[in-house]
Amino acid sequence: MDKNRNVTHKTDTPAHKIIILGGGPGGYEAALVAASLGADVTIIENKGLGGSAVLTDVVPSKTLIASAELMARISEAADLGITLGEPGDEQSPNVNMTKVNQRLLKLAQSQSADITRSLERAGVKIINGRGKLLDAHTVQVTDSEGLTYELTSEYLLLAVGTHPRELDTAKPDGQRILNWTQLYNLEELPPKLIVVGSGVTGAEFASAYNGLGSDVTLISSRDRVLPGEDEDAANVLENVFDRRGVKVLQRSRAEAAEYTPDGNGVIVTLSDGRKVSGSHVLIAVGSIPNTADLGLDNAGVETSDSGHIQVDRVSRTNVPNIYAAGDCTGVYTLASVAAMQGRIAIAHLMGDTVKPLRTHLVAANIFTSPEIATVGVTESEIAAGKYQADTMTLSLTTNARAKMMAVKDGFIKIFARKHSGTVIGGVVVGPRASELIFSIALAIDHKMHVDDVAETFNVYPSLSGTISEAARRLHSSASTEF
Repeated sequence: MDKNRNVTHKTDTPAHKIIILGGGPGGYEAALVAASLGADVTIIENKGLGGSAVLTDVVPSKTLIASAELMARISEAADLGITLGEPGDEQSPNVNMTKVNQRLLKLAQSQSADITRSLERAGVKIINGRGKLLDAHTVQVTDSEGLTYELTSEYLLLAVGTHPRELDTAKPDGQRILNWTQLYNLEELPPKLIVVGSGVTGAEFASAYNGLGSDVTLISSRDRVLPGEDEDAANVLENVFDRRGVKVLQRSRAEAAEYTPDGNGVIVTLSDGRKVSGSHVLIAVGSIPNTADLGLDNAGVETSDSGHIQVDRVSRTNVPNIYAAGDCTGVYTLASVAAMQGRIAIAHLMGDTVKPLRTHLVAANIFTSPEIATVGVTESEIAAGKYQADTMTLSLTTNARAKMMAVKDGFIKIFARKHSGTVIGGVVVGPRASELIFSIALAIDHKMHVDDVAETFNVYPSLSGTISEAARRLHSSASTEF
């Protein structure tokens, strides 16, 4: 008889048990990492894997923007000697919104399905339902069939996202008064769209629908579009808006939105009494974290006044076994940051190698036309004296590749630490800025000197050549300083 048959070896380490609430980038990326490290992972999501980022926000909106960008390029193709139709009988491109929306929704569902399959292959248990904290280790689950039961876990990760903020006097109905999740149900292009809110979401949709052919009015409560972004970049976008016919109402606050008497349009009333009429109105005035009914008080999890879950740089809340990631933390409303927060949380709780979140390395992009990408230190921080830096800004209009593409707007801006010449920040405005910013982000992450960037071979002609040129000019300015 084998005497060791029923012996449990003390060297066996039980798998960490983790419950994740929310299947967006912060949730599913964390789940994949945790499963790869041997954890017992359950993810609870009620709308579909990928969350709003995949189903109603990032993926659909950027797919819509891709269609708008192509429309804009076709409209401006005459500058390249290309016209639609016979000479003297040129035609304007038309958009089929039903097909555009069908394509983007299909793409979003496909992406969600891919994420689901990846999680299933990794061995992650998926529950279609909602979760609520009963205490720091217990989750009450209400699944899609209405069944309610409790699950316990060693660790919890909260990645519950946000939902669009609404105005009490302008409740979205999905018909003519809309939030950004409802735009994809439209069967026709809004002939006259009013966008309330000039932040990233408002600016992106104003740019997109203008590119698709809508008459767009943008209502901004601030003195400029994109008030929190690089001022030079915002000025370029405003100039483009003006040239393409987007009407920007600055220092104007929307008080209410209502249907016209005939029901075929909307009227937006401003705080000064003015009224703006249109066919549809998009309310883009920010978002609210999905934390109100999460049972955070039951577990003692602290939130800010805005309802965001407070976390440290390793995504940990004030409760040691509870972590949070994504938009619900209010750190950065970016899918890339949510995913990073989720991966960091898992690394920390499982004792793996962990690098705390470094917000100064976050690269962000605004998908307007032209795109606006930023990374690292900002010019406003330099102006405020927080950093000492040399700045170099070069227009893309002098770039050979940009001339070939008939690019009329854009620039490259690089910030280098004064005296040392280390790259610490950058801004790119132009086509595919989201791709171009990576080289600057890489330089910042690896603490590269402007000479390192300048001496790296780049393709000629290319838009990236202006990054190299800006770096060379920063070397010159540093040399003359001493």
